[in-house]
Amino acid sequence: MAVQNTNEGYRASPLFLREPEIRRGIELLYFGYSHLYRGIDEGLAKQGLGRAHHRSLYFIARQPDITVSELLRVLGITKQSLGRVLNELTQRGLVETRMGREDRRQRLLRVTAAGAALESELYEALREGLSGAYAQAGQGAVAGFWNVLEGLIPPDERQRVMDIRR
Repeated sequence: MAVQNTNEGYRASPLFLREPEIRRGIELLYFGYSHLYRGIDEGLAKQGLGRAHHRSLYFIARQPDITVSELLRVLGITKQSLGRVLNELTQRGLVETRMGREDRRQRLLRVTAAGAALESELYEALREGLSGAYAQAGQGAVAGFWNVLEGLIPPDERQRVMDIRR
């Protein structure tokens, strides 16, 4: 049985910048994100990993040979936090590091076969939840959702996000 969309028949007010509409958006972002990621939290916890590990694994898988400094920029976290996460992922055989080709001081990151398998499993759980919501909302709503999310990213950072998709 299909889940009923609680927004059916609900349209954003023409005054969509008013407090009630903004609060509704904040709440929907919070609860949507929370429920989407709860689906993978249990699998991560079984391995002694958390969301920080997943975020790192995700972007390393999306951009093989990403440098540590670029991953720091993408994640927006401290070097110390990323160092802890990368050490754990490396010790578990999920990520490997190599020296840069031109600059030997650079550390290039790449997922291992085990890391790729875990990232794929986690992606599949997220894909299932998100594709169900996409199908329920429809193509136009998905494009609108993307536009809103892109609008939340500062203009000077949007190109970096676009580059990840390539």
